[in-house]
Amino acid sequence: MERDDNLTDANTAARAHGGYKIPALRALSEITTSLSTDSDLEDLLERFLSTMVKLAGAIGGAVRVMTPDGSHLRLVGTIGLPQEVIEREQYVPLECGICGKAARTHSIESAEISVCRENTALAYFGAACKRVIAIPLRNKGRIMGVYNLFLSGDDPVPEDVALLFSSISEHLGMALENARLKRENLRITLMSERQMLANEIHDSLAQTLAYMKMRLAFLNEAIQTGDDPLARKYLSDVDDAMESAYSRLRELLTQFRHRMDPRGLIPALKDVADDFSKQTGTRAEFVNLVPDMNLTPDQEVQVFHIVQEALANVSKHARARQVRISVETVADQYMVTIDDDGIGLSGTGHTGFGMHFGMNIMRERAQRLDGNIDIASHVGEGTRIQLKFPMISQRRLRKA
Repeated sequence: MERDDNLTDANTAARAHGGYKIPALRALSEITTSLSTDSDLEDLLERFLSTMVKLAGAIGGAVRVMTPDGSHLRLVGTIGLPQEVIEREQYVPLECGICGKAARTHSIESAEISVCRENTALAYFGAACKRVIAIPLRNKGRIMGVYNLFLSGDDPVPEDVALLFSSISEHLGMALENARLKRENLRITLMSERQMLANEIHDSLAQTLAYMKMRLAFLNEAIQTGDDPLARKYLSDVDDAMESAYSRLRELLTQFRHRMDPRGLIPALKDVADDFSKQTGTRAEFVNLVPDMNLTPDQEVQVFHIVQEALANVSKHARARQVRISVETVADQYMVTIDDDGIGLSGTGHTGFGMHFGMNIMRERAQRLDGNIDIASHVGEGTRIQLKFPMISQRRLRKA
């Protein structure tokens, strides 16, 4: 409260000297700081409504944001408005009165309060209010919302205050647009993750279940004909497939619980190596030889899951004592290598569903990177899984 009183006193002093420079500078400094630190955008809009009401000497104000369909303005904050007005104006058409005019002209508009009364049949502040100002929140030619200020007098807002309001509206319009883009990106990310999960299930569980269904038909036929040896073989096939499906389901659950580190791929791979060591007792070393990986978020996810899948195979089949994960560049390509000192693929005795589908999934993920997976293994000499894919600049050149 003391801070608000000081701001009001500063405004009064500034008005007496014909300007608002000091309050304007304070407001601009505050808005710049808030835009980089505040996460609650509607709280930010309401807070600056208070600042604008004080600077204009208004008796009340409102801030509205555009609905996603662009047809209405939604009320998100008010100061001093009667309860009847708040209840009736939760949503107003975009073209309504002075707000509509400000949205069309992309400029600050001022009119007698009678304009609002004619459109809404509401009294607002009664005889105490004579004028209303509409300040559009805009970003790159798009209207994102509107501020309303209600004044008790007919004097115009000083020019320097109007310029300040215009600057505030552009900054807050940018914040609204950034929030909209953030929501869109979040939706895209969620859709991509769901599609990825669907692909994983199709590539492993669905195909394994289809195989089991086919084997069960053969098993039934063998039982009907009394062929016991063949029936036992098909029963064994179904049992192996069931074990593989169960194991794969647990792997999928583990992968989708262990999400990418928000700091990026390199910290995420280091964490994966550390977790692998703790969970399996196998020493895992992560070596990064790339000063900066210029990857999109989707590319980072693909690489992350390829490494996860490779380590899952090491854990299940390799009997390794140590694993080395390295990231480096060769020519115009990134290269991610997973080396283990285990018994090698030929010596594992495991060439069934789990490994088969795991390798297929890694190859499909590599294809999404425009890359490929190479696997080298010898009995008793370990296994090397190597992912190679082009840098972004090279991929763009190739597609141009």
